[in-house]
Amino acid sequence: MTYTIEKVTTLIGARRYGSADANVGFLLTDSRSLCFPEETLFFALKSTRNDGHNYIPELYRRGVRNFVVTDVPAGYAVDYPDANFLKVVNTLEALQRLAERHRDEFNIPIIGITGSNGKTMVKEWLYQLLSPQLYVTRSPRSYNSQIGVPLSVWLMDDNTQVGIFEAGISQPGEMLALRDIIQPTIAVLTNLGDAHQENFSSMEEKCREKLILFHDAQTVVYNEDDAIINKVAGEFNYQGERLCWSLKDSKAPMYVKKIEKEDASSTIHYIYKGGKENRYTIPFIDDASITNSIICAAVALHVGVSAEQLAERMEQLEPIAMRLEVKEGRHGCTLINDSYNSDINSLDIALDFMNRRPDHKGRRRTLILSDIFQSGEEPAELYHEVSDLARKRGVVKFIGIGKVISEYADEIQIAEKFFFESVGAFIHSEVFKSLRDEVILLKGARSFGFDQITELLVQKVHETVLEVNLGAVVKNLNYYRSFMKPETKLVCMIKADAYGAGSVEVAKTLQDHRVDYLAVAVADEGAMLRGNGITSNIMIMNPEMSAFKTMFDYDLEPEVYSFRLLDALVKAAEKEGITGYPVHIKLDTGMHRLGFDPEKDMDELIDRLKHQNAIIPRSVFSHFVGSDDNSFDDFSAHQFQLFDEGSKKLQAAFDHKILRHIDNSAGIEHFPERQLDMCRLGLGLYGINSRNNQIINNVSTLKTTILQLRHVPAGDTVGYSRKGKIDHDSVIAAIPIGYADGLNRHLGNRHCYCLVNGKKAEYVGNICMDVAMIDVTGIDCKEGDSVEIFGDHLPVTVLSDALDTIPYEVLTGISNRVKRVYYQDD
Repeated sequence: MTYTIEKVTTLIGARRYGSADANVGFLLTDSRSLCFPEETLFFALKSTRNDGHNYIPELYRRGVRNFVVTDVPAGYAVDYPDANFLKVVNTLEALQRLAERHRDEFNIPIIGITGSNGKTMVKEWLYQLLSPQLYVTRSPRSYNSQIGVPLSVWLMDDNTQVGIFEAGISQPGEMLALRDIIQPTIAVLTNLGDAHQENFSSMEEKCREKLILFHDAQTVVYNEDDAIINKVAGEFNYQGERLCWSLKDSKAPMYVKKIEKEDASSTIHYIYKGGKENRYTIPFIDDASITNSIICAAVALHVGVSAEQLAERMEQLEPIAMRLEVKEGRHGCTLINDSYNSDINSLDIALDFMNRRPDHKGRRRTLILSDIFQSGEEPAELYHEVSDLARKRGVVKFIGIGKVISEYADEIQIAEKFFFESVGAFIHSEVFKSLRDEVILLKGARSFGFDQITELLVQKVHETVLEVNLGAVVKNLNYYRSFMKPETKLVCMIKADAYGAGSVEVAKTLQDHRVDYLAVAVADEGAMLRGNGITSNIMIMNPEMSAFKTMFDYDLEPEVYSFRLLDALVKAAEKEGITGYPVHIKLDTGMHRLGFDPEKDMDELIDRLKHQNAIIPRSVFSHFVGSDDNSFDDFSAHQFQLFDEGSKKLQAAFDHKILRHIDNSAGIEHFPERQLDMCRLGLGLYGINSRNNQIINNVSTLKTTILQLRHVPAGDTVGYSRKGKIDHDSVIAAIPIGYADGLNRHLGNRHCYCLVNGKKAEYVGNICMDVAMIDVTGIDCKEGDSVEIFGDHLPVTVLSDALDTIPYEVLTGISNRVKRVYYQDD
């Protein structure tokens, strides 16, 4: 659906500057996601750290002509002669109002889903259950925020028969706007959990906020067995239908009579609205999946799916991948794996993800796509749209898999294109064998078996992998940003290969989220990042004199901590004909590691800096010795006093602004008054709060597998030097990880444990170079089962505590031979 610019102006109550004719079909809030500029309306959103108005010149050059702004550019008629500027008081509210008015155009079932977790799984499973007979428009991935919800609702068009939208909140006052945009006819509360609890005074308050979504809905769905939900839901005067579900109340509209679990499936026996007993089976056994399936069953039956159809479709439910995996492939390829579902909206998201990843090698972008099922569009129109999306996102090679997409090959307007009716035919083709030096997006419905392609293309290094959650990196970044003043800049530490997580992918993610500086230890690390497409400012914390040329060539900004280094750097810069090169001055206020003495060296330092023009101080900084420990607060105050006096003296000597920074991760939270111009985020970025040794959002998970199981009788020993003595008949598993991978030998001999199927399994005997042995006695497991060394369920701090060290050492000790697998957790 499109709207004229005149209609949009009226709907959002804007004042229009400019008179160009235009139709609006696409809404844009992030300039990096531009695809169809001719019909795009850009909302210049303002946040504490960014202002969308700054991207208007760039977007105009790229073809965008319609903008919603709070400030019309001066001289707009001259500088933007073909543009329309719609001036409003608040651009976010205008975006939400436009989506709300768009929602008013539809008199169809709209399902709104909220809850602490499970929203996306319920939404996707409802899509799977309803789409065989209805055209469904749903939120792309987890677009459930104040910005994501209006963008999702905007996707509804003339074909839409049912809408399914998530509504996520993190603090009081947020749900009202989302409710007005979604206007659900069916409102669903999945559950109530601890997420964002710090922003609510009680669970009841959070529940009340979520249940604002219920007001005016014709039907509401929730778990009446949850005491808090049942209590709060009973407090408000709701006149519609309460489609509650229960495992206890046989009179509940959706009564779950019995749940039977098998090895790989669960059967749910239910009675819907007092009718006869029915049942369905799902291919999952975890409690969360069972609960989500019950919610989906209640909604699907209410919408009109029969018990027979429900049973048939539940059995075919596909697991929901909540992430885009980035893997290194064979023959110089990089794989972006999204082979879990195939629809036009998620394709656009995945193409956007691929397009925004810098690629220093200039490799071709390749899309491997299966047939798209149940789109509601005519195939010719659908695949023509696919072609447009792919071309706009820079795809130059297209591989289609499936009978339908092959039939409509002419609609794909990409020069290099190939089509196969099955994955098997593709795998055995010369096209597959010729894949070289490409960035490949795999996007297909699970029924096509794209995992076969992934299995063959992914670079096999080791059965032990380090999974890195780039979404958690962003969450940790935003967690610390929430403590900072909007104007304070941020340096993110990615030295030591991003604390073992892999600096390239972490740097790409941080650059994508516009951090002000990245910091590494040595120049070679910075050069490697530049070679991989990183354009952010990069600080070198431990510059070596032999690397000055590298720093100059790659625009790397060194720390300067001594007169010897200062003189050598100036001499090298002058030899290269360089002037005004930015450097960062380090002051030693008590760490006594590196730095100028702020009490003794400042006059001489200023004199030397003033009598040359090769380098210029960009920032001045120091390190707190113990900001993570309250017992050092007096010493921290002394450090800050020294730094404050020394840095101010340096600033007074120069006319330009010199950034001051001393707060690290712990200091950001503990010393907010000392955040100054910039802060440095290190360990906190990787999910560890050094003040309490607790995990914020886990980033890295080290996993391996069971190679072999053996029964070892009492009295025998396990491993080198017969250290692992067995005092009772035991089952011992061998796992392919050892000290060469970074598993510290001191964890052996039952000093620590890993997790096998959620159960503790102690390390037995000495840890070997490539293999460790663990005690799995009494644990239900088999060869090939996954083993968590540390991660989401076993914090890395457990290992560091056992080793009497710090998490840094464990994280940075993971060997490069351990493959890193990156994913975006939504």
